[in-house]
Amino acid sequence: MHKLRIVWIICFLLINFVVKAENQEPAQPTFKVTFNKEHPKTGDIVEVILKANIPAGLHMYSTYNKCDIGPLKLIVNFEKQAAYQLLGEPFSIGDKKIKDEIFNCEVGEFFNQAEVRQKIKVLSNNIDIKGTIEGQWCTDAQCFNFGSLIPVNFKGQLKAEGASIAEAVEEVAPVEPVVTPVDTTQAIDSTQTSNTNAVMSYKFDPQAPNAKCINKTFNGELSETDTESNWGLFWLAFLSGLAGLLTPCVFPMIPMTVSFFLKDKKSQSKAIMNGLFFGISIIGIYVIIGTLTAFAFGADAGNFISTHWIPNILFFIIFLIFAFSFFGAFEIVLPTALTNKVDREADKGGLYGIFFMALTLAIVSFSCTGPIVGSVLVQSAGGEFSRPIIAMLGFGFAFALPFSLFAIFPNWLSNLPKSGGWLNSVKVVFGFVELALSLKFLSIVDQTYHWHILDREVYLSLWIIIFGLMGLYLLGKLKFSHDSDMPYLKVPRLLLATITLSFVMYMIPGLWGAPLKALSGYLPPMSTQDFDINRSIREAQGIQGNMCKKPNYSQDFHIAHGLTGYYDYDEAVECAKSLKKPLFIDFTGHGCVNCRKMEEMVWSDPRVLKLLREEYVIASLYVDDKKVKLPETEWFTGKYSKRIIKTLGHKNTEIEICYFGKNSQPLYCLLDGKEDLLQTPVGSEINHKQFDTEEFLKFLENGLSEFKKKNK
Repeated sequence: MHKLRIVWIICFLLINFVVKAENQEPAQPTFKVTFNKEHPKTGDIVEVILKANIPAGLHMYSTYNKCDIGPLKLIVNFEKQAAYQLLGEPFSIGDKKIKDEIFNCEVGEFFNQAEVRQKIKVLSNNIDIKGTIEGQWCTDAQCFNFGSLIPVNFKGQLKAEGASIAEAVEEVAPVEPVVTPVDTTQAIDSTQTSNTNAVMSYKFDPQAPNAKCINKTFNGELSETDTESNWGLFWLAFLSGLAGLLTPCVFPMIPMTVSFFLKDKKSQSKAIMNGLFFGISIIGIYVIIGTLTAFAFGADAGNFISTHWIPNILFFIIFLIFAFSFFGAFEIVLPTALTNKVDREADKGGLYGIFFMALTLAIVSFSCTGPIVGSVLVQSAGGEFSRPIIAMLGFGFAFALPFSLFAIFPNWLSNLPKSGGWLNSVKVVFGFVELALSLKFLSIVDQTYHWHILDREVYLSLWIIIFGLMGLYLLGKLKFSHDSDMPYLKVPRLLLATITLSFVMYMIPGLWGAPLKALSGYLPPMSTQDFDINRSIREAQGIQGNMCKKPNYSQDFHIAHGLTGYYDYDEAVECAKSLKKPLFIDFTGHGCVNCRKMEEMVWSDPRVLKLLREEYVIASLYVDDKKVKLPETEWFTGKYSKRIIKTLGHKNTEIEICYFGKNSQPLYCLLDGKEDLLQTPVGSEINHKQFDTEEFLKFLENGLSEFKKKNK
């Protein structure tokens, strides 16, 4: 039977990972500044010319871009000054207009040299041109962003003839408004525990010498770091490794592989050594895969991977491919030549042969384990650098365990069940699970970009259908082309079908607003659901909570359980000061699983809700939002990122990093009227307890007690 091979897709992804791991990104480009007039007069129009050389093999996207969604265009930000007036927008010179087949739109590209110009009106005889550039340049295989966190700076000087006319303010483009700064005459000591002057850069005069990005502390302590997630990932990967053993590509290979160790008579100690080395080799192979993935993604890519539409759509498609492969539409296999070559090396014997026997096992079983390994790596790639390594350590350990044990104790083989059609049924069940999990990635993009195509009731409906079909399959009511005949239903299969259909029944009330706490973190938030009985009751009772005015951006964001609050830091601080209430800050995200779990499992406690509703002003700050823009008058240069902050999500990220020294969600912070911490910030883990209601309640109560003590 002809098998549809997806090997080239997998090879492309692996090659891309290796290339990123082994090759350094190109250096940041250097833009030189010149002018089309050497000695203009005040009042003249001058073109500022920015040029940069592009290394061979690279091309750079220009300022020309007709895509709604597409490659990153070149963004040039000029520092606004009273010495000159910007006329129009920056424009590219010499770029080639190309139809991008992937995004189906027209873009501009530079080759060899990039040139961008900006027209200005001279208003002073001494001009210092300063600004930043962000963009993207690419090879034929991959693209590199420059200036995303630390923008590329450029500067140049121009002397004009004639007296300064900078006093003609009416002709000058408006300068960024500067809020009256706090006293900056004294240097800020980042080691102090009092942070009265620790305010964000947008509250400072940009030229203030002491404006810093410093972290708030409470009694000298910064926020805790969650550690449970790595252990949770290890055990998830471990269970995935055990599940991989129950596939038709792997299970029959256990006795076949163990027979490799029975060719020659060996002592028991020799058998133990060979079996252990065989298991360690399997673990090492998967850890190498995890290490390459870690190098490919890195820790700094966590936010991009977890929230940006490109990786999440890619993961959605990959999971669909895995699901269809498990359903039997095609097989994902590695090239036969590679398999045969590794198999020949295994025949050489000794420890060398044992290692290649382990490699042969990994390659031959790839058509069944590849989707499982890929799924685990996708789940781990958006976190710390170590997470893919931890994931593959857990998977490899579980996968190697039975092979090592049976190699050491071959007599145990007689107790294994026989291979048969049940192994294929395991694959199909995995396919239904992969199909359901794929929707999570699409849901993250839907929430982050406010598409509203996969709201909670739609998501739930799809899961109900998927797992309903899985239940029917287990009962024998559905059959795929490669399934064996099932003359009768066995008890284990009936039990699994009962569990699956019970899960379906559990989800159905969620269509009418049931909280479904067991699925918290995996479903879209309740606020996306059109019909919610609990929300209707709350709305009938009227708005409750500590509010000063209708919050900005309330049409784009919601707070769990009908709590009311603000979505902008400054707005929340102002209200908290006005009401003389402590401020509860919730750094959250659309794609944050632990945020949803905390809301459903901890916030839902009546005691927690009472405290939040009656005693605190709430600020829910989304750090991963890609849509909501700040008014132009509120743009500012971030003290951490050194970039122009234009979106609410980037502003909230800047606040979290600069103030609290963290870039993880959830993060809960309690502030007083002076914006000082009332308690050490916490996440989903408090005092080494994950999702613990009592610990979170103590955190809120202690913050309130500290606030009252300071305001006697």
